[in-house]
Amino acid sequence: MIEDPERCYQAALSKDARFDGWFFCGVTSTGIYCRPSCPARTPKPENIRFYASAAAAQQAGFRACLRCRPDATPGSPEWNLRADAVARAMRLIRDGIVDREGVEGLARRLGYSVRQLNRLITTEVGTGPLALARAQRSQTARILLETTDLSISHVAFAAGFASVRQCNETVQQIFADTPSGLRKRVNQTVAGRRATAERTTQSIKLRLPVRLPFSPDSVLHFLGLRAMPGIEELSGSTYRRSLRLPHGHGVVSLTPLDEPNRGTGYVEGQLHLSDLRDLTTAVSRCRQLLDLDADPVAVVDAFRHDPILGPLVAEHPGRRVPGAADGFELAVRAVIGQQVSVTGARTVAGRLVMAAGEMLPEANGGITHLFPTPTALIELAERDPAAFSMPTSRRKALVALAEAVASGHVVIDPGADPVELRTSLVALPGIGPWTAEYVAMRALRDPDAFMPTDLGIRRAAHTLGLPDDPEFLTALTETWRPWRSYAMAHLWSMPSAQAPMSPSLLTGKTTKKATKKTTKRSRAA
Repeated sequence: MIEDPERCYQAALSKDARFDGWFFCGVTSTGIYCRPSCPARTPKPENIRFYASAAAAQQAGFRACLRCRPDATPGSPEWNLRADAVARAMRLIRDGIVDREGVEGLARRLGYSVRQLNRLITTEVGTGPLALARAQRSQTARILLETTDLSISHVAFAAGFASVRQCNETVQQIFADTPSGLRKRVNQTVAGRRATAERTTQSIKLRLPVRLPFSPDSVLHFLGLRAMPGIEELSGSTYRRSLRLPHGHGVVSLTPLDEPNRGTGYVEGQLHLSDLRDLTTAVSRCRQLLDLDADPVAVVDAFRHDPILGPLVAEHPGRRVPGAADGFELAVRAVIGQQVSVTGARTVAGRLVMAAGEMLPEANGGITHLFPTPTALIELAERDPAAFSMPTSRRKALVALAEAVASGHVVIDPGADPVELRTSLVALPGIGPWTAEYVAMRALRDPDAFMPTDLGIRRAAHTLGLPDDPEFLTALTETWRPWRSYAMAHLWSMPSAQAPMSPSLLTGKTTKKATKKTTKRSRAA
């Protein structure tokens, strides 16, 4: 349980949606658990218990509130802030590793014994990895029951349960209803069900909750500028892309909804999956891609009084840091983008996709391919080196990266340790600190990544009257920890960050006037 129940009770009294996902409220008089913002009357202090996860509340015998749907809250941002074993385990569980490889696979991935890992997670979260995965399976089952016409047995196995009986018992315990009862609550038309059944891939429509304030244009614009032909596209306010998933493939469409609900907004997701067992993983990667589990209020509070970032954050308090749907894909694109324009990098990456990517069985609009696997890139380099359309040194860097990932020497997934990943990437030929930092920021969701040599950051610094010296910028940003990734997102948004560099910035020189401004700002900071 939470160690500071008094503070949690005050948050529950205020119905503050900003705390949804941070903790859950179990009501002993009714036997249900809710999100802090549940519109029901707040119970007396002696009748309420607080838990760090929905799984811990379920383990304590509480069932989910059907009014506020606590299982559908944004994820806790705490696990993105931390890089310890428990945080990495939580990110891997969210990605579905327990369903695929069991607790043994999770422990092996983190370098712990099963007993040690159970003890660590239970101490922090109030329950073990099996219960956490069980809670996640129950949410997946509810989504499938409400959005598809699959039989109960198909739903059970697609959600990751070992048997139909296990699915029925879990749904009954958590939602106080049977799977068929949950399905009857949703008014699906016959035509809608038939259209879903006739597809070669199952189509699932769901809403992804996000904490407000949320500025979807900030992340969609970033992704749209870098959209690779055949892999992703941005049409209006809808971002679409293909996903390579553990059991198959998928195409997702993400559209922000202008429908705030007591402090929580939503992104509408349309998922076309070749194997429904990948639903949990696909949802997790969509949330990571748009940074939906971030805590924008904490970022605003951290920068509110900063003389440099304060005005930028006040103008766009909901700006997010774009994530990545696949770590290897992002690393390849980062290497390609070294000293190349965004447009040039997108073109080169698109050629690699056409040469080595896997074609989808059915094109979904402009989405026709999956990004190449490490093995496919290695084979392409042996078969047709000219297909890389880049200097030899960069091609060798890509091949070295692909070989390291294929062999397991470099692991780029939600469970990777940021420090270890940076070290292993920099050890590869042709990969420097900028690339390693960029990958840690987007693939691992490291909120404190910072790239003082980045071109956009140098342009923004020049506009602000700051020297572009990396040592100076690094020292200046010490007061921005642990949110330097978000600081970079705000600096990148400045118009000057996209403008051509002035001669003084290209030569590394600054004017006396700029130096005076620098001194004043650094003192103020």
